[in-house]
Amino acid sequence: MILSLAACGEEQAQSPSADKPSATTSVQPSGKDSLTIEVKASAQAPAKKWTLTCDPAGGDHPKAEQACAALGKAQAPFQPVPANQMCTKIYGGPEIATVKGTWKNERVSAKFTRDDGCELNRWTKVAPLFGDVPKVR
Repeated sequence: MILSLAACGEEQAQSPSADKPSATTSVQPSGKDSLTIEVKASAQAPAKKWTLTCDPAGGDHPKAEQACAALGKAQAPFQPVPANQMCTKIYGGPEIATVKGTWKNERVSAKFTRDDGCELNRWTKVAPLFGDVPKVR
């Protein structure tokens, strides 16, 4: 008898994977956290761009308080999906977001997509950060 298990949502399985969006973090000197968020409806679409500061919530982000709350609740919000993570092939759409700046005294350079179940889960955890995602034209 052969059993097969697939990873879905929060569950994890080990499998090689490539071309995953990435994040880079490094310790920075203490200072005010500030992020620049850029969201596109697709790779070819024009970008919407905002700045966000938290504690207190500010910048020109349209949903600054909700975005800061989502980031505060998320564990390691800018970490990429591990390269060996098996993910469901659930496509969530062509949207792309990048986040750059400083968060909790660490440099952030992260890319978010909705290409599969793992990336959808990652996007959903911090969805208010992306505001109202522009529609594909």
